[in-house]
Amino acid sequence: MPPWLRHLFSRENALAVALCLMLILLVVLTSGDAPRWIYQGF
Repeated sequence: MPPWLRHLFSRENALAVALCLMLILLVVLTSGDAPRWIYQGF
């Protein structure tokens, strides 16, 4: 694994990405009609 890739997948970055994905998943799952609020601004 190259050093820049190891720096990219540090523990802090992995936790931040996992937290962000969980938040996105939570928002999508809790709103049953996802396309309505996704396309609301367009």
